[in-house]
Amino acid sequence: MSMAFDSILKKADPVIAAALDRALDGKDISVQEAVELFDCNGLEMNLLVLVADELRRRAVGDIVTYVVNRNINFTNVCIKQCGFCAFSRDFREEEGYFLPTEEIVRRAREAASLGATEVCIQAGLPPNMDGHLYVDLLQAVKKETPDMHVHAFSPEEVLYGAVRSEVSTYEYLKMLKEAGIGSLPGTAAEILDQSLRNVISPGRIKVDEWVSIIKHAHSLGIPTTSTIMYGHIETSRHKAEHIALLREIQKETHGFTEFVPLSFVHTEAPMYSHHTVKNIRPGADGNEVLKMHAVARVMLNNHIPNVQVSWVKEGARMSQILLAAGANDFGGTLINESISTAAGAQHGQLMRPKEIRHLIRSAGRIPAQRSTTYKLLKVFADEDSEAESALDGADASQFGSYHQLIKLDKFRYQDSRK
Repeated sequence: MSMAFDSILKKADPVIAAALDRALDGKDISVQEAVELFDCNGLEMNLLVLVADELRRRAVGDIVTYVVNRNINFTNVCIKQCGFCAFSRDFREEEGYFLPTEEIVRRAREAASLGATEVCIQAGLPPNMDGHLYVDLLQAVKKETPDMHVHAFSPEEVLYGAVRSEVSTYEYLKMLKEAGIGSLPGTAAEILDQSLRNVISPGRIKVDEWVSIIKHAHSLGIPTTSTIMYGHIETSRHKAEHIALLREIQKETHGFTEFVPLSFVHTEAPMYSHHTVKNIRPGADGNEVLKMHAVARVMLNNHIPNVQVSWVKEGARMSQILLAAGANDFGGTLINESISTAAGAQHGQLMRPKEIRHLIRSAGRIPAQRSTTYKLLKVFADEDSEAESALDGADASQFGSYHQLIKLDKFRYQDSRK
């Protein structure tokens, strides 16, 4: 970087300066150095953001990508009661819903007609589920939309499907691959520290199980994303160690496509609203969000080149700012977003491609549509290359909303034990 930057770096805390120097030299920083970066403020935080932006520029250039996709959260009925989740319902609750296979397929077909290249299928874990349900859903969606990339089933769901099918998770992953799975969401990670998970989500998939399923998926040629949920009771060390673990997995498997920081949405989360967890924070503040994306870039730049912003969590304006703090991907159009919406996120459940491109271009970057695995499908070098798509002109109300869905009798969950 410039001589002016070097002179400013000399005025910074020497520990922070040394860590940033190491990163600029192309070296991995340590967990302790990452902790220091998470804890920095003022001049040091500004330098962290500058270095993250420079590392991003070196790794991936000025293109900011997005994917045209649709979320299909086919049921909110779940046997788990995670403290951070406001989406799930007990099977006895009136607001429990379950979309039949034909409705899931209809939504995939509609997404394809609107130019989507991906459907993301995730849901609660309904009681007494047929273990082959996930396999059957995949086959049904691929039969009707063979070119659609199906990004589906977190490690938690893979574990549940395997248990219900009475097979190993490795065998279950093989079944999913044969049925047409394209990739897995690396969700259900939250913070990969077992003692912390025992507080915020007792009974949730264990750290070693999550890691094992992710590694098995990668070994079978099934790529996954990677995530973190922060802004609740975790410390800087928890965050640094979580990212370091992902880095070690990537060194071994090379199967992560991206890293997605997900800030905790507290508004409707049971562990916040019911005061069941001590010292819980109401989500991450602006500086925490900025530092999370920047530290992620610094720690992962040599291994996972793509850092994604979550506009659902952060909103359009903050997401735009994060493009100057190490991020290079704007996520997806989503069309139907239920999980963050249920938790109280106020940023909508659809962002049209033209809106995403406008935000990227306004940040001084070049928008490009990508595939799920980051193949560039179209680079929009200038506004003249843009043309309104079917999704750009769609009426968002035609897709319905989560709050409407939980009131519909036709999709009401029916307990098979009754």
